Amino acid sequence: MYLLIVFLPLLSSITAGLFGRFLGSKGSSIITVTLLFFNFLISLLIFYEIGFSKSFVYIKLGTWINSDILNIDWGFLFDSLTAIMCCTVTFISFLVHLYSVEYMSHDPHLPRFMSYLSLFTFFMIILVTADNFVQMFVGWEGVGLCSYLLINFWFTRIQANKAAIKAMIINRIGDFGLMLGILTIFIYFKAVDYSTVFALVPLFYNTSMYFFNIQINVLTLIGILLFIGAIGKSAQLGLHTWLPDAMEGPTPVSALIHAATMVTAGVFLLARSSIIFEYAPITLVIITFFGAATSFFAATTGLLQNDIKRVIAYSTCSQLGYMVFACGLSNYSIGIFHLVNHAFFKALLFLSAGAIIHAMSNEQDMRKMGGLKHKIPFAYSIMVIGSLSLTGFPFLTGFYSKDIILESAYGKYSNISHFSYLLGTLGAFLTAFYSARLLYLVFLTKPNSYKIFFLNVKESSYFINFSLILLAIPSIFAGFFLKDILIGVGTDFWGNSLFVLPENMNLIDSEFINIFYKLLPIFLSIIAIFINLVLYTYYKNKLYVLKINFFGNSLYNFLNKKWYFDKIYNEIIAQTLLKFSYRISYKIIDRGIIEILGPYGLGQLINKKAFYLYKLQSGILYHYTLSFLIFSSLFLCMRQFWLNFAIYIDFRLFVIFILMCFFIVYLNYKK
Repeated sequence: MYLLIVFLPLLSSITAGLFGRFLGSKGSSIITVTLLFFNFLISLLIFYEIGFSKSFVYIKLGTWINSDILNIDWGFLFDSLTAIMCCTVTFISFLVHLYSVEYMSHDPHLPRFMSYLSLFTFFMIILVTADNFVQMFVGWEGVGLCSYLLINFWFTRIQANKAAIKAMIINRIGDFGLMLGILTIFIYFKAVDYSTVFALVPLFYNTSMYFFNIQINVLTLIGILLFIGAIGKSAQLGLHTWLPDAMEGPTPVSALIHAATMVTAGVFLLARSSIIFEYAPITLVIITFFGAATSFFAATTGLLQNDIKRVIAYSTCSQLGYMVFACGLSNYSIGIFHLVNHAFFKALLFLSAGAIIHAMSNEQDMRKMGGLKHKIPFAYSIMVIGSLSLTGFPFLTGFYSKDIILESAYGKYSNISHFSYLLGTLGAFLTAFYSARLLYLVFLTKPNSYKIFFLNVKESSYFINFSLILLAIPSIFAGFFLKDILIGVGTDFWGNSLFVLPENMNLIDSEFINIFYKLLPIFLSIIAIFINLVLYTYYKNKLYVLKINFFGNSLYNFLNKKWYFDKIYNEIIAQTLLKFSYRISYKIIDRGIIEILGPYGLGQLINKKAFYLYKLQSGILYHYTLSFLIFSSLFLCMRQFWLNFAIYIDFRLFVIFILMCFFIVYLNYKK
């Protein structure tokens, strides 16, 4: 049973990918959806057996690498963290497969699309079930590969090509940090499997090492390097720019990437490596800072985006910030709880957006929509549920995890925790504002689309609506039913899968904070929704006047252009590197120094000097005798000079002399 959950998605991918032309779109869809449904049922059984019966399972398939002290097995670890992640991944993946049957039915390459989706699910399950860092890295790279394939699914579109390449390159930066972290773990722990590494972590608490000639604690360095990997995968501030561009792929891809697979891998890594971070307090402060800054940054950027999918994408980035700074405050269970809740309502939002785009003849600009409330009431109802759950509206799924994150942040009573509470609360206000803006522009305002598009708007098919209903149910109730199972000091669900030092536990403290700070995020969210509806209903002209003055226009451009991150990366970093690559690396080093000192330059130099030596051959004996005497005398003089003055000469002068000789040779070569 445990191996089936790993290999059923692989079987699904191979079947649809290799035999799709024989099975056709319908046959491929039936096989992939059926296998993913069975996969979800198996994950529920695993959740019951592990989460409630406490029967943790470890499976060793065989040895992968056995070289001296490096021993890596193909093994699978099923504990509470794995069980909850498997349920989330398989449930969202099953519904995305079901949704894609109708949404992508017009595409002639549907079997290939279903194959990629199943392969994505397979690699994500490899990631969460691995029992060592190297096998986890296989799944980590696998989801990166599948994201490239899915974002670039419509490979004839230039923007899809660019977005896929951008996602791949930016994730390579984070992956490089993760690789360095795994290598550092192996160097000091002499192992990469979780059980050995986590057992030895306390022994290295006071161990230091030199990194770039800077003395740093080993666990702190490992934690920072692992977090760099999480920054790339979970789109934290600095390496976040690939996430909005990933919207170039089909909408089911966006739902799968943003809800349950790729972006959640970074948060999973933080939770899985919790014991390392607990013994590296400096790293926890860095994680908290980046998470809080990301939650605020993404919320401000989402305010003025006009593409419906990009608004939801920036909300994903913001919510990931909440999960990350929850882990930074040692509340890993709350971070995973929010990850699970977020998967439900974020998949609901993306798939609802896909239904709206489908109904609007593939129009994604919210300014060209409007008036859809009465045309597609079902999609409107579903989008309202998802948006309210995203804002943390009371008693919906998002409320139970988002508010406890902010309460625990305030109850930590440290500078960094109050900083994260402040930015998280402001982020909650802004999230409610842009969620209400999305609902208003798409459904409540007057129609702004072309008449022919508006008249042809209709509800989606049964497959799409059934998927949305199945997602709407947990988006309403999942938080209520899971809160007592996953969080709180009274639950023993997590067992040994998460580790928190006693001095970092503050869930009890968060229960006794001032009621004002508990209710502040809720009130701000409700106020933001009210302000948005009033502004866009009665004061549109005032908003326009505000936007055209100098301050308003500057602020609008700053937020609409995403804090100029893309501009800085493209025009400063990328252009500088391209100029360096061409002018320095290529023209001077490759075509210059290497050619001069390499075979071509040396060959030309020897030919020239040989020609000059040939000219010196006069054929007269006393000319040769004179040359022999001159060079013999010079050699003897240099030898005697060296014997007498070598101890007084700085050898660095010889380096300068050699460089000058190279320069003279270079000038001579240019002539």
